[in-house]
Amino acid sequence: MDKTSLLNAADKQLPALRYAVELQKTAATVGFDWPHIDGVIAKIHEELDEVAAELDDADPKKLQEEIGDLLFAITNLARHLDVDPEQAIEQCNQKFLRRFQFIETQIIQQGKSLQTASLDELDALWDKAKLSDKKNED
Repeated sequence: MDKTSLLNAADKQLPALRYAVELQKTAATVGFDWPHIDGVIAKIHEELDEVAAELDDADPKKLQEEIGDLLFAITNLARHLDVDPEQAIEQCNQKFLRRFQFIETQIIQQGKSLQTASLDELDALWDKAKLSDKKNED
């Protein structure tokens, strides 16, 4: 990378999502940014389509690249909406953990195991966990 690059201002030591935000913010200082949220959302759709197009080939390196592009575009959406992507994914991780543990508890109470439960059963319990979360929010 060129030592005089504007993007050198972004701290490479940051977690990947925060680094992406810093790269995007820095590029935006010279006008390299979507002026409206519609452009950001269109880019996400474009990147998702590119991931889908790679599914048939299943080249792990290409899939990783395309998923990276999609994550970068989603991170840009978060930036445009003033959402910290690190906090958003951490909150999502905690929500997933809470809901999955709900499923585990329910399965055990039913005298079953996760390994023998069907996807339909697990999905129904997931929906129940979501409802439980919603009730606790109110």
